[in-house]
Order: sequence, then structure tokens, then C-alpha cells
Amino acid sequence: MNQTGLIVALDTPDLKTAEALLKKLRGLPVVYKVGSGLFTLAGPRAVELVHKYGGKVFLDLKFNDIPNTVRNAVESAARLGVYSVSLHLSGGPEMLKAAASLKRRPRLWGITVLTSFDESSFARAGFKSGIAKTVSVLAAMGAENGADGVVCSPREAAAVKKRFGAALKVITPGIRFEAGGDDQKRTLTPAGARAAGADFIVAGRPVLKAPDPAAAVRGILEELK
Repeated sequence: MNQTGLIVALDTPDLKTAEALLKKLRGLPVVYKVGSGLFTLAGPRAVELVHKYGGKVFLDLKFNDIPNTVRNAVESAARLGVYSVSLHLSGGPEMLKAAASLKRRPRLWGITVLTSFDESSFARAGFKSGIAKTVSVLAAMGAENGADGVVCSPREAAAVKKRFGAALKVITPGIRFEAGGDDQKRTLTPAGARAAGADFIVAGRPVLKAPDPAAAVRGILEELK
């Protein structure tokens, strides 16, 4: 079975809170996700802060624009020294090719279907093919046009991994220790995501809301062994 890595979502309200968390988790083998909330507030300083504590950054800004604009954004991310970036696979083949054409670039992780969707809300948003088929189509387009990995819920991870194997890393948000009433609809436990073939899982609230974040991370890492 593949080794599954842990990405901790640095979804904090400010840099001070982010730094406090980084201090608590210093030395633990995790990657840190810097998303649109913290990056909009603090910009590149958020990335620099993670690097200060020796961490790798998954810059999760979900780029989705015309090819040249996305290429420029990925190039800027490369200058920041991030490990990986996210971009919406629905942006199409030309957008992906433009980003992948850069000689020096971070890993490109393509967004398939957000974990906040269930089948009902997905259909109401105008998508008629269903989540599983849409994920499969988008993952194939990613694999054909330079994506290094795909982001999908753990519920679709097994099918993606079975089809593409080592050709695509599978990154799964929507990690929960138990079902809970929040905006994540398609979730699994860390062990369930690992069993489904996830190469990385993303944990935010299970770590950020824990009384002892370091203990929570150690618990997840133990479950991933």
C-alpha cells in the first residue's frame, strides 16, 4: 500500500495564529496548505512564514482563468518556492498545458469536484453527469495535459487511483474522524482515505479545532501508518 502524506490546512484568521500553530507542529512530517483566506490577508508573507519553520507549502488558490493568466500565476508561485499549487481542471486542456509548459514549476494539482457537493447540490448547480463520472473525465483530462495530481474527495479516490496508478497523485480533502454537521459532504476518516489510495490527505478543522493540535496530527499520522 502506498505511503499517505498529511497536509495540514493553515486556515487561520491571521499570521499570528498561523505562527502559533506552526510552532506547535514544528518538526512533524506534514505539508501546509495556504488557502485563499490567509493568502488574501497576508499574501506571500504566509508562504514565507511556513518556510521559516521548515515546512513545504501547498498553495491552494484554485487558479481558473485564461491560459496565459494561469501560466503567469503558476510562474509567480514558483518564484515563491511552493511545493504545489491547485488549479481547476474545468479550466480546460489549454490552460493546463500552459501551466505545465513552465520549465521550473511547482507540482500541479487539479481540482475535480469540491467536497462540499453531494449529488443533489451538484445537479442543482447544472452538472448533469454525476460526481463520479465528472471526476473521472476531469482526472483523465488532467493526466493527458500535464497535471501531477488530482484533488477529489476520498469517496472517489479509489476509482481514480485504480485507473491512473502512479501517473497521478491523489489528494483528498474532506477528512473527518466522524460524520459531523459542516459543509463537507463527501468525507472519510484518515484510514479510510489511505485505504482508498490517497497519496495525501488534507486535514483542517480536525487539527485546528483540537485542544492539542500536535497530538491530533500525531494521531492522524499514526492512523496513516
